[in-house]
Amino acid sequence: MQTLPYSALTNQHISHVYELYYTAFEHLQKVPEVRTLNDNDRFCDVLKMCLKEHLSVIPRLAMGILEIQDSVSGDECDRFMTTLLRSRISRRVIAEQHLALTETFHSPWHFDGKKSAMAPEDEFVGEIFLKCNAKEIIEKCAKTASELTAKAYGPDVAIPKIVLQGHLETTFPYIPSHLEYIIGELFRNSIQAVVEQKGTAVPPPIEVLICEAAQHVIIRVSDQGGGIDRDILPYLWSFAKGPRRNKRLQNLGQVPRLAATMQELQLPPSDPDAAEMTGEKFGSSLATLSSRPPDLRIGIGLPMSRIYAEYWAGSLELHSLEGYGCDAFLQISRLGNKNEVLSTRATMDAV
Repeated sequence: MQTLPYSALTNQHISHVYELYYTAFEHLQKVPEVRTLNDNDRFCDVLKMCLKEHLSVIPRLAMGILEIQDSVSGDECDRFMTTLLRSRISRRVIAEQHLALTETFHSPWHFDGKKSAMAPEDEFVGEIFLKCNAKEIIEKCAKTASELTAKAYGPDVAIPKIVLQGHLETTFPYIPSHLEYIIGELFRNSIQAVVEQKGTAVPPPIEVLICEAAQHVIIRVSDQGGGIDRDILPYLWSFAKGPRRNKRLQNLGQVPRLAATMQELQLPPSDPDAAEMTGEKFGSSLATLSSRPPDLRIGIGLPMSRIYAEYWAGSLELHSLEGYGCDAFLQISRLGNKNEVLSTRATMDAV
């Protein structure tokens, strides 16, 4: 962040994020060496605090980037966002993994000497789900996105069905919240596009194809929502550029915190404090710490999804057929086996 021009660092949003990271560094460097379990528990309290405080990073960064383009080019802003967000993912994954492993260590089944065949640690290693089922996650995301679109557009609007095909029994190790975020964003975009084009008419289904290979899994999402407007298509993967800059800036102002998880597509709860405590993991990216209406478009879903996919040596591509619809291709690398692209990961982590 210190490589940005001084005028960019004086932006209130960029300055807010800078102070958050500086404060986190001060907290962490004051933590004494961890020698006992009690020391580790105190360290975990610091990690939880940092994770919670940094939920404002993504929306504030996105707003700052949109506001500093008089002094920093759009291309440079995109490079800055991509680099910083990849680094952010690294830090949060390491922190959340440490918290999850600590929680497992403290769990009653860990030392009971009566470990069952279905003990939780057989399914998870920290935050990593060893048997992540593509079909189950797709169905969960489809149900959530469909329900939220129905709430946003009213009971008279017909919601397209999600039709699954291909290798429906595919499983692979992955962090579920990351995959849910990507799939959730793709479904939200496809369902809204179909609904806005067809209205109350019977909409064509959204087809999802799961393809399993030795090194990776490919998920294709195909809709008939009319495709993407020509004026938007060149800026699809950009945080900073595009014709809807002012509208995105206005919408981002309504999203105070963002963990980048599918749960955040939910409608705002009546009691924000209660919502914080109902997350799957307190202080984790899995927690429902922020919500936004599904029709509130902030313009960072697709570029964020691509960063998540590429961080784990995968990819996300989108092909628009003007006047017809879109095909999105998500490639997921099978993590933890000999085919993992370690050189790519090493380059990404060296930030």
